[in-house]
Amino acid sequence: MSAWLAWAIAAALLAVGEIFTPGLFFLGPIALAAVAGAAAALAGAAVALQLIVFAVAALASLAVLRPLARAHLHMPAALRTGTAALEGAHAVVLQRVDQGGGRVKIGGEEWSARAYMPDQVIEPGTRVEVVKIEGATALVYE
Repeated sequence: MSAWLAWAIAAALLAVGEIFTPGLFFLGPIALAAVAGAAAALAGAAVALQLIVFAVAALASLAVLRPLARAHLHMPAALRTGTAALEGAHAVVLQRVDQGGGRVKIGGEEWSARAYMPDQVIEPGTRVEVVKIEGATALVYE
């Protein structure tokens, strides 16, 4: 098997791995470095030089791309839209909330809700935090 093909297969596997590990953004930059290793192999570089190109590209892509991706994931709530803007918001329990359901008021709107923790029961009047939105249901945590 040609060295460039091995690098290309490694890049593809790393890219697929990135798809299945959302939020980490670690394997994607490494996949780009593997593409750089494949380019070096195609150019006829020795294996040692291919490894050096891979290492330098991995460090550079992690140093540049990962902070950008992490900043994008941790956008302030003011920049988020739709249901993503509700994550982290505070709500007040209107009807008892447990794993089976309940009602909360988020920013003046009434939402169906479920407890984020399976065994948690939250009584009316309690202030909670919206952990995430699933469909039209807010998952809340006290």
